[in-house]
Amino acid sequence: MMLRRALFPVLLGLCPLAAGAEVRALLVGVSDYLVLDADLKGPSQDAALMAEALVARGVAARDIVVLASEDAGLPQGSYAGAPVRAAILAQMASVAAASGPGDTVVFYFSGHGAQAPDLSGDEGGGPDEILLPADAAGWKGAVGAVENAILDDELQVWVQGMLTRGVKVVGILDACHAGTGFRAVGGPGVARGLSEDVLGIPADAVSVAGEAVPLTGDFAFLYAAQADQRAFEYPLGDSGLWHGAFTLRLAEVLRAAPEASWAQVLAAASAGMAQGAVRQDPEGEGPLLSAPVFGSGAVQARFRVEAGTVRAGLLDGLAEGDELALYAAPAGGEPLGQAVLDRVEARRAGFAGSVPEAAVWAEVLAPAPPPPLRLAAPVRADPADGHDYAVWEAALAAFGTAGEADLVPILTGGQVALAGADGLLDPAGPGSTPRVEAEAGESPASALDRVLAAAGHSLRLKKLFNGVAGRSLTGKPALEVRYERKPGKRGGAECGVAGKAGPVDPAQGLDPCDELWLEFRNRTAAPLDVSLLYFDAAFGVTAIWPLGGLSNRLLPGEGARAGLRIDPGQAAGLEELMLLAVPVEREAERVDLTRLAASGRFRGLGDPATEWFAARLEAEPGTARGFSLRPAPLNMMRQLIRVAPQDGETGR
Repeated sequence: MMLRRALFPVLLGLCPLAAGAEVRALLVGVSDYLVLDADLKGPSQDAALMAEALVARGVAARDIVVLASEDAGLPQGSYAGAPVRAAILAQMASVAAASGPGDTVVFYFSGHGAQAPDLSGDEGGGPDEILLPADAAGWKGAVGAVENAILDDELQVWVQGMLTRGVKVVGILDACHAGTGFRAVGGPGVARGLSEDVLGIPADAVSVAGEAVPLTGDFAFLYAAQADQRAFEYPLGDSGLWHGAFTLRLAEVLRAAPEASWAQVLAAASAGMAQGAVRQDPEGEGPLLSAPVFGSGAVQARFRVEAGTVRAGLLDGLAEGDELALYAAPAGGEPLGQAVLDRVEARRAGFAGSVPEAAVWAEVLAPAPPPPLRLAAPVRADPADGHDYAVWEAALAAFGTAGEADLVPILTGGQVALAGADGLLDPAGPGSTPRVEAEAGESPASALDRVLAAAGHSLRLKKLFNGVAGRSLTGKPALEVRYERKPGKRGGAECGVAGKAGPVDPAQGLDPCDELWLEFRNRTAAPLDVSLLYFDAAFGVTAIWPLGGLSNRLLPGEGARAGLRIDPGQAAGLEELMLLAVPVEREAERVDLTRLAASGRFRGLGDPATEWFAARLEAEPGTARGFSLRPAPLNMMRQLIRVAPQDGETGR
């Protein structure tokens, strides 16, 4: 797996620590390389700075182990020796053995990173990400590896072993994901990455194709730079000290923001980083980024504000009418005021009126209510079917009717079927139009409320994606996709082990218990943030990829794999898988649209947004109508999935 996707979990531990829970840290700083001509100046100082920051946040010095090229003013008793491979692995084993459920382990590395051919096949055909200890050497042909390097495979096994036991892991990496061979770039900065040429990796060494397995558990990652960028270190004024740009800012924020989440710490560090001659945008991922640093619970996300404009929009769950609180800092502090959003685009939003000049962060204070779902007047499929629909008709009457409707209620078989605007009942077979069924303890009115709330969310979300998606002049999709089916095996109401995979066209039909797997690859020349959402026939919206907050950013040519299983109780019908790819904007945070799957994270789509969509797709001078030369804020691929009827299935 790539370092940036499944390597070091950055766990959001405990703010006050839970009773009996402990935090242990292993900090590695590699400044002096014993074999490679690749010395750095900052990693030893970085390790000392991180140790100080952890002590300031309440971590006991006795629980901090530092392996560094030199003791650069470390807390007493924390220095354990040189950062060579054997010592690092030994300390990794020791800290894991000493930690139990509820404890937090912090792993920090400052030094060189690189890539090497993947011989295990767990990278899906891509290279391994490696860290270079002090005794790392070049390529060793006899074993097909960079000598003494630490592979992401080894780190994943170590991390997953702790996660499985309930240990929380915090991982911070101040190194390049991939080497470039550059040491200085038009200034004093030095890159922390080595190229394949420097390591002597032969050009004909190739990676083995295989399938990556993601980490599971309480973790998150913090990285000094994007996967296609270099991480740099710089001299600190005239002091003679060097530090990684990321470590320096991160340590400052950790000291200054006691109640911040890791996501807020990352945002603050990014905003305050001293930029060199090249871009360096830190990255974060993991299921606990929204939790407080060394704490539990969740922290409300804040968005950047620049020149009165919010650097977030519809794709981040914002909507016109949202009321936002304004702040001077990315975490904590008293609000400077409040403002309401009156224009919301895909990645930008504006306020009604001016905002204080010092307001550079904003968080949602009160979301705008979603627009109501529009229903047509109910229709009886068979007026003489002998059922009494008085209760259902009374429940539907409370919603009113609209001339231009989103859904058409059809009374059939003693139930209410919710057909699309075309009013067709069961077009894909018996039961394929979703029914409103009262669950235990529900009245018809409350059941209707529940189903219509889900329907409204699903339809508005589809409307959002259809509106924001751009049209291509070339007709070439942003993603190359291959589908496979593993035939399902039924065991009563449960699914058994699926069979052997084979190519499939999902639109031709899948059976309940079938597994659908897809491989998708970025075929554009720029990075894409990719999300997969599944819209079922009963108005459910399910996040398929990414899961667990892992990074969904694919570089050009990079691919990933995801899968889903058709519910064994699924009725026949047409369902839809949406592959959503957002082009990465300069200095933009990663866009994960699976956050919008839950209705509480997306609050509707008003008419002004629809008007913006229409204007967005208008022709530019010199182009054909309906096409634009501007980059689309969203590339969308829609895959219909036909669920075949079960044996003996009848309408529900």
